Amino acid sequence: MLLKVIISGASSGLGRALAQHYAEMGATLGLIARRRDLLEVLAEELPCTSVYGADVRDAGAMQAAAQDFTHRYGCPDIVIANAGISRGTLTAYAEDNEVFEDILATNVLGMVNLFQPFMASMQSTGRGSLVGIASVAGYRGLPGGGAYSASKAAAIKYLESLRVEMHGSGLSVITICPGYIVTPMTANNPYRMPFILTAEVVAARIARVIENKTLFAIIPWQMAMVARVLNLLPNFLYDRMFANAPRKPR
Repeated sequence: MLLKVIISGASSGLGRALAQHYAEMGATLGLIARRRDLLEVLAEELPCTSVYGADVRDAGAMQAAAQDFTHRYGCPDIVIANAGISRGTLTAYAEDNEVFEDILATNVLGMVNLFQPFMASMQSTGRGSLVGIASVAGYRGLPGGGAYSASKAAAIKYLESLRVEMHGSGLSVITICPGYIVTPMTANNPYRMPFILTAEVVAARIARVIENKTLFAIIPWQMAMVARVLNLLPNFLYDRMFANAPRKPR
């Protein structure tokens, strides 16, 4: 059976790599991103693709995209909430308040807005996967990255809540926590990024996680070990180790 897959944040980086991966599998794609021009270029390369130039923060736009895709192709098998943004933030600067709002709205509420309009039809079929792209950054608060760490921690807990709510429904709710990926989002990071992988490699691994219906995965496994160790560190030691760590530019 050929898959029907929705991907947000599909115009570049991991979202684009996921679109290309599923296109190679013959999937029918619904691609969502703010930059419609880049989506249209991608759609020319990939068959069976519909594109929606929309912001995941706009619940009405997500509803419209869901209605159009479902009308054209039927209920999707996989919905991947991949759209996300990251910038350095500092609470001491009032001008960063808007950045905090944008990051939290995109990375958390954007996930809700994407899933919501598909859930009724997916529940009626009793199958399918809702996939949220979180991050290992959600395990511990990173200095200079308060908004991003908070958004990914919230995403992890939101997805966990949704997974429990969907227990027994036939829908799988899958949480993916990647480490560092070679994308425009990491291009300006002024620090070493251990175990960094290309978007294409991560996309292939995510697809395997989804196929196997693994409900929680950290990619790569080395970052899973790092995240678990950091999570076990007592606060006084974690604070001392990371207080002077390099920070993402504001």
